[in-house]
Amino acid sequence: MKVKIISAGAPVAMQPLTCNRDLQQIPVAGIALEERLLRMFESDNRNGNKLLEIRADLCPSAKLLSTIMEAQENLLLKSPDGVEMMRLTVNANSAYQEIQLDDASIIIRYPWDILAINEQIVAAISEDNIKGTVRERVSVDGKLHLGEKSVILPGVFIEGNVIIGENCKIGPNCYIRGNTYIGDNCHVGQAVEIKNSLLMNNVSAGHLSYIGDSIICSFSNLGAGTISSNLRHDGKNHRSMAGDALLDTGRRKLGVIIGEHVHTGINTSFYPARKVWPGVMTKPGEIVSRDKTA
Repeated sequence: MKVKIISAGAPVAMQPLTCNRDLQQIPVAGIALEERLLRMFESDNRNGNKLLEIRADLCPSAKLLSTIMEAQENLLLKSPDGVEMMRLTVNANSAYQEIQLDDASIIIRYPWDILAINEQIVAAISEDNIKGTVRERVSVDGKLHLGEKSVILPGVFIEGNVIIGENCKIGPNCYIRGNTYIGDNCHVGQAVEIKNSLLMNNVSAGHLSYIGDSIICSFSNLGAGTISSNLRHDGKNHRSMAGDALLDTGRRKLGVIIGEHVHTGINTSFYPARKVWPGVMTKPGEIVSRDKTA
């Protein structure tokens, strides 16, 4: 099968994740969206004449993936608003059968969609893959992937599935909950709790912080006592700005979306579902109640 990825550009609604890159370059669980799509279909050598044209902002479910791989006829998939998301050509002389998007597939429109994809990937790991060092008095209640030259120090408790990259230092005495991905060259230190989050490469959260249902982009540093709130007091879904629109995210729990090269001052607190643009700094004790673009 030949695969052509159709660029999704850098939509404003995906900021701050697309401030400095196109959507297909966003890494999820360590692999860019474009590369992940290519890997999904690279094993299909049954029909080299098939041509799959797929948008970079489509994350197909296992069901949709199987449908595409097994197809013996031309297929066409559109989004609910009529955008062509995928076209599979088996026979150039035949008509296309239009198929429907299933509930488990994700069209990536907003930053919290990236969090949902990360959840799926980490939840799907079924066995341990430990290449780094796990010291004594570390508890793991779930499946763990740990990269080379990474070390988990005493007193760390891991609950649920967690993926940790290479050259990381985790602990001592921190709590990591599924479904969390931590990239390469990261530091998660003393009394830090991370839950259901995506930390990209070169992120540091050294002391006394809580990061829940959040995305932290590369080269960001969280000062001691940085806290992300992720739950409304009334229990309703979070709303977040996307461009000029205030949208229902569909998520009951959503923390902070932090761009690249962000530095938070000690004791920074984030309201739920807030976003921070790349290169921004917060002051010690700052309460971030609105998206922070500068």
